[in-house]
Amino acid sequence: MHIFFYQVFLWLYKTSIRLISPWNPKARLWLQGRENIFENVKTALQNNNSQIIWMHSASLGEYEQGLPVAEQLKKIYPSSKLLVTFFSPSGYEPKKNDPFIDYAFYLPFDSKKNAKQFIEIVNPSVVLWIKYDYWFYYLTELKKKNIPALLVSAVFRSNQPFFKWYGKFFRQMLSCFSHLFVQNDASKKMLGSIGVSENVIVSGDTRFDRVIENAMRFKPVDIVEKFCEGENPVIVAGSTWEEDEEELDHYANTHPEIKFIIAPHEMDSDGLKQTKKLFKHSIFYSEILKNDLKNFPEHINVLIIDNIGMLSRLYKYATITYVGGAFGDDGIHNVLEAAVYGKPVVYGPIIEDYVEALELVDCGGGLIIDSALEAEETFNRLLTHPEEYYASAEAAKNYVYSKKGATEIIIRYIQEKRLLTN
Repeated sequence: MHIFFYQVFLWLYKTSIRLISPWNPKARLWLQGRENIFENVKTALQNNNSQIIWMHSASLGEYEQGLPVAEQLKKIYPSSKLLVTFFSPSGYEPKKNDPFIDYAFYLPFDSKKNAKQFIEIVNPSVVLWIKYDYWFYYLTELKKKNIPALLVSAVFRSNQPFFKWYGKFFRQMLSCFSHLFVQNDASKKMLGSIGVSENVIVSGDTRFDRVIENAMRFKPVDIVEKFCEGENPVIVAGSTWEEDEEELDHYANTHPEIKFIIAPHEMDSDGLKQTKKLFKHSIFYSEILKNDLKNFPEHINVLIIDNIGMLSRLYKYATITYVGGAFGDDGIHNVLEAAVYGKPVVYGPIIEDYVEALELVDCGGGLIIDSALEAEETFNRLLTHPEEYYASAEAAKNYVYSKKGATEIIIRYIQEKRLLTN
């Protein structure tokens, strides 16, 4: 892709956001969040005299992925400030007031002028770019200013543009990183095939460190705890899309003795109404809060979580977990959040690009279903065959703990290269 075509792409992207914003809440937030962005950044930083650690995350998942590194850096360099940018509202909105973050902003839209202005105002000492979300002008400006930019927990596959005949433009962006920390040997090999090898380390995935930390810091959720009381098995289905829910609703509706907790990926009102329609004996989490219900109605066996930020704790309450996204084009969500608690993890069949989902199946901790009928067979088998259940549960937990340590590798590099100072 020539720079001209990149500029065309940027124009088309921004134009489409503007066109759909009147009726698309996410697009509207995307635009509103970038209004007066430079004035806001300048005002926020006007009295700052500390070194800035800038972490860029496309969305919430990438933020969680980068958090173990950021937390360690803040401990080692307590006088530093953490500035986090997000591309998507689904990352910025739930984290904009997080007390751990010193400064949170939307990333101004990519352009030569914007990148130059933003980086001049922020003047970061080091940049953590989490997994992907490559923006040409930002990355080239960081390189021009000799600001160390570290790509964290990246994954590379042959179908990405870096490895195509037209990939020269994209390879330019890779050359802007002072170091690339990749998740696996396959990624390092792919980079080597295009001549990127000297500044690449296989560190693993920081998400393993993150989910282990989350599990160790677990805090109970009172309403969920009340719902799960008793001897009934509990199936927690997280990050579900309509395609997932259509594979689960029959089992939930015909097995009132089994409790279900459904945490949909999308929080729009129409989607939530559809979820409630599918699960006949369900209640929203917000209904319990609003009406201050002390006990759940007897006929209710499905609790629908209609808020963001609770999912990683919900899996703790599961007998069996289900992770959504692998029945559609969106891709499977974070299976590690479920596996870390030592519970079997069930999901759909479209996982070929998701290493951890594949590896979880290989070790016995993950189970693939292709249909509602297979979901019923799998759930029933796990609930009635203790040996298979406990073997799968143990395999899931062992898999997660065997992969920890990526954060330590990245922190060691930053310290050895003296990228930050106390």
